[in-house]
Amino acid sequence: MGRRICTASLAAAAALTAGPATTTAPAHAAERPGAAARAGGTHLLFDKNRRDPADSRVRLVQDGTGKVLADFRAGSGQGGTAGRDECAKSKGWLPDGTYRVLGHTTRKRGGRDGINGYAIRITDKVCRDGRTRRTALFLHSEMRPDGTQGSATPGRDNPYRWDGESDYHSMGCVKLAPADIKHLFAAAQRYGWPTTLKVAS
Repeated sequence: MGRRICTASLAAAAALTAGPATTTAPAHAAERPGAAARAGGTHLLFDKNRRDPADSRVRLVQDGTGKVLADFRAGSGQGGTAGRDECAKSKGWLPDGTYRVLGHTTRKRGGRDGINGYAIRITDKVCRDGRTRRTALFLHSEMRPDGTQGSATPGRDNPYRWDGESDYHSMGCVKLAPADIKHLFAAAQRYGWPTTLKVAS
């Protein structure tokens, strides 16, 4: 089960740089990387599923038109009642609202949050009680710092390996399967990197 800590502030936010996995640019000028950004930009949308937080969606959306450019399953929170409480640190899903995207990297190396490999850092957010600040928030997966998968460890969760359905649960961040977050990075490279994440339920 996801053991990524998404509640402690990190000085490492500035270390996240524009280092996405690259893809071969299509020959057609309208589809070259960054074209959508110049045409109005993109944003991320996290659409929370109240019936099953582990079966929510992350979408890359074109600004202005609302066109969905990429769409993936994602989860946030530990599930159950506490998992739907946006003010429950280390248990609840992301509060609704708009977040700035602070940076992204394909080679994050652990640290206090334990997040490795592909990661998108977003701003902190005060939840609906007006006091509790949710900090150290990312979109991420479970992998080694170089983006590869760790070895299977029968009987226990391996934090460097996507072990299955339970890994969609998190300690507050948004989690995608390894292949999906890599496809999200490729789509952002193609259409333009999003500058905001919008969270809605």
